[in-house]
Amino acid sequence: MTTMSSQLTRGARWLRVVAFVLGWAASASASAAPSSSQLKRTIDRGLEWLADHQSRLGHWAANDDRYPTAMTALAGIALLCEGSTTLEGRYAPNIRKAVDFLVSRSRRNGLIGDARDDHYTYGHGFSMLFLSQVLGEEEDADRREQLIDVLRRAVVFTGRAQTTAGGWGYVSAKDGYDYDEGSTTITQVQGLRGCRNAGIPVPKEIIGKAVRYIKKCTTREGAVQYNSKGGGGRPAITAAAIACLFNAGDYDDKYVPRLLAYCHRQLGNIANQSFGHWHYAHYYYSQVLYREGGKAWEEYRNKIFAQIISEAGSDGSWSQGYIGNVYTTAINLTILQLPRGALPIYQR
Repeated sequence: MTTMSSQLTRGARWLRVVAFVLGWAASASASAAPSSSQLKRTIDRGLEWLADHQSRLGHWAANDDRYPTAMTALAGIALLCEGSTTLEGRYAPNIRKAVDFLVSRSRRNGLIGDARDDHYTYGHGFSMLFLSQVLGEEEDADRREQLIDVLRRAVVFTGRAQTTAGGWGYVSAKDGYDYDEGSTTITQVQGLRGCRNAGIPVPKEIIGKAVRYIKKCTTREGAVQYNSKGGGGRPAITAAAIACLFNAGDYDDKYVPRLLAYCHRQLGNIANQSFGHWHYAHYYYSQVLYREGGKAWEEYRNKIFAQIISEAGSDGSWSQGYIGNVYTTAINLTILQLPRGALPIYQR
């Protein structure tokens, strides 16, 4: 059986080949990078803004107080990327409160969130990701057992929520009449991978069905479409799909380069924000290129960091996006902090 380390080696090898073909590695010079002091100042101000906007109950929310589960998980991930844990670091109190809130949202059937939320799958997936990263560093025995219980039930819920096509919708297959959608599928797979890395059992057949779903949704040009019924190729979903395949351990050196080439065409121009969900797309695309490293990552990093820093508000947050400042700020801070390598799920 092929080991995960050999898969990673093979994955890195073909990614270097793809980078060369796309012309990244042949570039004579990289774009000017923001100074380290400018980067640190932007990150610090953004993290302070997030911490200051956490509710007394421990959660964050989107515009109109929507999606508290998803926003809390994303904000918590951004704070974890700084290097703080539930016990140590500047944001330990904030992370503990976020964990308490999400644990309190764990339902008997395994759902982390509120079944009345019309997009609860996002919150569930991001919560699995956040809590699984917390579990890896948690030293308190009682809290570890609590997190293990929450995550085990969450994995079971995700398995039962999977559609017959192999993806996930905004709600479970039962609640959503078996409707599937690409971006929600990605959140589940990455959350499942985080759980598996933390020692939570994850049935292989769930991941296998999800990988087949993504491939079924891929067009001839290498774009992953909205769902299994069609809807056209989406840069954001395609970038997320690549990260998803990496998390699933699927390094198909014939299939994945097509997706990478499509993403490079669509996302290579950092200033292009004409397509939907720009920040979501680069949240995943940055993960893919960070894992590649080398010239491909350096050139992209310099451009995306400069763009993000230039868009920071006077209060330290980012306001782009209809979902709200918490969402955009958490996403941008996660991208900017990837080089810190604080979370296993994002490490090379």
